[in-house]
Amino acid sequence: MAGRNPGTKLELGWISKVHVNRPAVVRHAEQIKKWRTVKGNWQAAWLLKAVTCIDLTTLSGDDTPSNVHRLCFKAKHPIREDLLKALDMHDKGITVAAVCVYPARVIDAVNALMAAGCDIPVASVAAGFPSGQTPLETKLAEIRLAVQYGAREIDIVISRSLVLAGQWEDLYEEIRQCREACGEAHMKTILATGELGSLPNVYKASMIAMMAGSDFIKTSTGKEVENATFPVGVVMMRAIREYYWQTGNKVGFKPAGGIRTAKDAITWLMLVKDELGVEWLKPELFRLGASSLLEDIEKQIFYHVTGTYPLLHDLATV
Repeated sequence: MAGRNPGTKLELGWISKVHVNRPAVVRHAEQIKKWRTVKGNWQAAWLLKAVTCIDLTTLSGDDTPSNVHRLCFKAKHPIREDLLKALDMHDKGITVAAVCVYPARVIDAVNALMAAGCDIPVASVAAGFPSGQTPLETKLAEIRLAVQYGAREIDIVISRSLVLAGQWEDLYEEIRQCREACGEAHMKTILATGELGSLPNVYKASMIAMMAGSDFIKTSTGKEVENATFPVGVVMMRAIREYYWQTGNKVGFKPAGGIRTAKDAITWLMLVKDELGVEWLKPELFRLGASSLLEDIEKQIFYHVTGTYPLLHDLATV
């Protein structure tokens, strides 16, 4: 992770006169969808970059120690070794950025990664994920437990009701206390943008989260009806850029939910490069929250190397 975002005191003046030109944002998003994807070796390079930015995730009610162990093995070996050798990338230490699980599965993930001899961090969702409809005291206790279990990154979720009611002081204080509870663990703040009502609310919630000390802002839990979309991504990244101009502090961006194909991953990478610059194209400042994305990326790399798509038994599944 990059250096921590120390946050700032609450500056309501930064959000008091926010206007988002929705038609222009939507038009820009439609243009993004039409961007030509890269091909050949360039495509393979972008896909390997995407792999290193993935938070490999399992957030299911039927998660068990055994499937978390499989997930951690895949985190360390995201792409088949012979495919990496064919690309001359076998000695570059390519792994995913983190493994993301529920608090109850953090110890399983930490032990599995330790046994595998790798230093991939474990991220835990917390603070009433996914709804956020739990008392603040419970949210803080859950964060502290996840950190105690060994999580080095915490993905909290905000109370959407505070955004919808315009209670910005209360939202700031809630996130600030969550950041304090995280201690040394880096904090990603999930805005659940599909439930915030408008793009101006997305911008305002982004700014408040960063003022309160979030190290990353994240689009979605992956459980909402609408998850990571390009219009929301544009608005959040412009808030990140404005915050950087105002404070000199870089905050990371994480789209999550509905990102399933290699083309999706490359488009998000290109959008980040276009909006924030090349320096954001690293796992310290950009993550992709996904559970099935890695499978499609490995299929595309298999095709690039062999000229054929893999059979069902050719690639390991989580």
